[in-house]
Amino acid sequence: MRKPEREIKDPSTMTGMLEKAVVGRLATVNRRGYPVIKPVNFLYADGRVYFHSSLKGEKIQDIRRGSLVCFEIDEPVGYVATNGPACKASYYYRSVVVKGKALLLRDRKRKMSILQKLMEKYQPEGGYQEISKEVLKKTAVVEITPVKITGKENLG
Repeated sequence: MRKPEREIKDPSTMTGMLEKAVVGRLATVNRRGYPVIKPVNFLYADGRVYFHSSLKGEKIQDIRRGSLVCFEIDEPVGYVATNGPACKASYYYRSVVVKGKALLLRDRKRKMSILQKLMEKYQPEGGYQEISKEVLKKTAVVEITPVKITGKENLG
C-alpha cells in the first residue's frame, strides 16, 4: 500500500463493511485477457463472498475458466473542495478489496441457503415466495474464497 497510514488494519472493520455494503464490484479477466468489472448484489458470510447470477454470461464463463477474481466495496463519505491548488482537493472514503478464487456452488441445499440469506439481506421484511426448483436450476450461486482482504480509508 503506497500510503500505509490509510490501511484499515482491524479485520472486524472490514468484515462489518462487507456485511453491510449493498453493492459490490466483481472483476474477472475475460478470455481475451481484458479485465471486466460488474456490479453485483452479494452476501458476506462465514468469511466468504456470495452472489447469484445467470448460468450464462461473461463473468460465469470467466469463473468456469478459472479466472482469479477481485471483489470491491466502498463507502464514499464526501468530496473535499479546495480553494488552493487542484491537487489539494480530495475525497473521504473507506474501501475493501477481496482477492481470491471463485467457484460455482453445485449443492442444491447450499445454493438455496445462500439465496435465502440474500433475500433476507435485501428484503428483510419478507413477503417473497420460495425459489422454485426450476429457477434454482437456472441460477448460479458463486462463492469467493478470499486469498487476501485489504482495506483503505481516508477520513480526513
